[in-house]
Amino acid sequence: MLRRRLLSSTPLSRPRPTFIRNSSQTTHTRTMASSSLPKVKPYSQGQAKIRNSEPMKEGKWIGLEKIDWTDEDGKDRVWEMAVRKTTSEGGIDAVAIAALLRHPSKPVSLPIILQYRPPIRNICVELPAGLIDKGESPEKSAIRELYEETGYGGKEFEGRIEVLEVGSTIVSDPGMSKANMSLVTLQVELKEGEEEPTPHLDEGEHIDVRVVPVAELYSHLQAFEELGYTVDARLHHYAAGIEAAKKLFGQGSERL
Repeated sequence: MLRRRLLSSTPLSRPRPTFIRNSSQTTHTRTMASSSLPKVKPYSQGQAKIRNSEPMKEGKWIGLEKIDWTDEDGKDRVWEMAVRKTTSEGGIDAVAIAALLRHPSKPVSLPIILQYRPPIRNICVELPAGLIDKGESPEKSAIRELYEETGYGGKEFEGRIEVLEVGSTIVSDPGMSKANMSLVTLQVELKEGEEEPTPHLDEGEHIDVRVVPVAELYSHLQAFEELGYTVDARLHHYAAGIEAAKKLFGQGSERL
């Protein structure tokens, strides 16, 4: 049976000094950076490419709307926005999943994914995530998506996955879209000697899974940036929150 409880706060370790690094494409400001970055494996699913890009009036999954509105000063204005056509009955478009992997003898880890995202023309480093199917709750959607994208789930993990928290409905880019999501935090109990499971991807999905210690998440994301990949804002904010806690509360990351 799935149980839900709120996450408890845990003091974390102190970060390394700040530095700034420039590249040909991006300026990286390291406000909480480590002096050395871990070695990470590059994306292994091949190379995708953009064949063409052109304006579109209407799409299968996304629509465009023009909003006529009046601002606080009484001035009439126009706003353009994108809308999803797949919003669930509960009003939530999607879930992102923070799955805390608890191992008997290793630090708590988190599965993150790498996949090519055509809109940004690049590999994106993200939390597992997906749209909520019709009739699904955010919890059920999170468990299904975690199983499909990372392999953690199904009969082999029956009784070992717990829902820790279902976050409130949040938006990512309210200036462009009303698309929203909920962050679902799960806890997965692992066994000694257990191998990483195999994802169960849909046709056309190409995803690399990386399991990263939670206490080292921020530095791993920096290492992926050094490879030229783009980090999703939600995952970056999640990691930055952990890193900020390490700075504020001092030592204790070994308990993660």
